[in-house]
Order: sequence, then C-alpha cells, then structure tokens
Amino acid sequence: MTEERPGWGEVRTRTVSWHDPKPALALVATMSGLDYLRGIRDGVVPPPPISMLLGMGIETVEKGEVTFTLMPDESHYNPIGVVHGGVLVTLLDTVAGCSVHSTLEAGWRYTSIDINVSYLRAVGLDSGLLTFTGRVVKGGRRVSFATADATDAAGNLVATATSSLLVIEPTAGG
Repeated sequence: MTEERPGWGEVRTRTVSWHDPKPALALVATMSGLDYLRGIRDGVVPPPPISMLLGMGIETVEKGEVTFTLMPDESHYNPIGVVHGGVLVTLLDTVAGCSVHSTLEAGWRYTSIDINVSYLRAVGLDSGLLTFTGRVVKGGRRVSFATADATDAAGNLVATATSSLLVIEPTAGG
C-alpha cells in the first residue's frame, strides 16, 4: 500500500490482471508461430502476462514481421520523468523475437542471445501511441537475426535495435 505524503502529489494505482500462462504455452507445441501470434492478436489465445503488465498489444502479424503498440503512461516513467529505457527495450526485444516466432513451425521456440539498442529521443506521455515493428533480417535453423524499430505517434523514430535469437527445436517432452 502506498502512503500519502505531503508534497508528493496524488497517489495513483494500477491494477494488473493476467491469465494463467500454462494453457497458452501448451499451444506452442501445436500451432505454428504465425498462427499462435495471430491467435493472441485475435483474442483466441490468451496474451502473455508481460503484455498485460505493460499494456502492449499486437496490431499486425505476417511471416517475418510483427507490429505491437504501447500507450505510454506514468507507470512507465523513470526518475527523470520519461519512459524508462527498459520498457522500450522490452518491447523491442518482444517484436524482434515475435518476428522470428512468426516464421517457426509448431513446437519450435526461440530466445534472445543479444540485443543492441540505440535510443534516439526521449519518450513521454506527449509521445502518444508508440508503434514497435520487428522484422526478420535472416532466418536460420540455429540462429536468426532481426531488427526492431519504435516510433512515436508523429512517426518519429525513438529507438532502434538489432537482435540475435537462438532457435530451439522441439523436444519430445514439449
């Protein structure tokens, strides 16, 4: 519980709800990455908890390219009053990974090996709806490479990233 303190301003709250991730994770073994991500977008597959926590949503999903959005709010702010870079890199990492996921067959998974981010301008409430686009640059059976861009509502590029992702083949136990 947050206590009120003189001079600190109004106390704000945010309630986060999410679905048990296990049923959705079980679908990874039975659905292509493209169908799985489209299922999340279309409300057929429950979104992962991080989506609910940050407020991100899937806008478009094509093979090798995805677009997510996020409306920044004060809960994303760092101590100097702008959206924390960790929030931006979380979305950049997500769209880079999901762009690779959109190319994988059922049961195949991925995980980030590395991500290199360049922040180009500060992001705040006045930035409006942020759009994050991930694209596969080179797919592979062991490692895939992707790029990710973040733009503000005016179309300004606010951050960009490159990522290497390990591609993980299906295992007998799931």
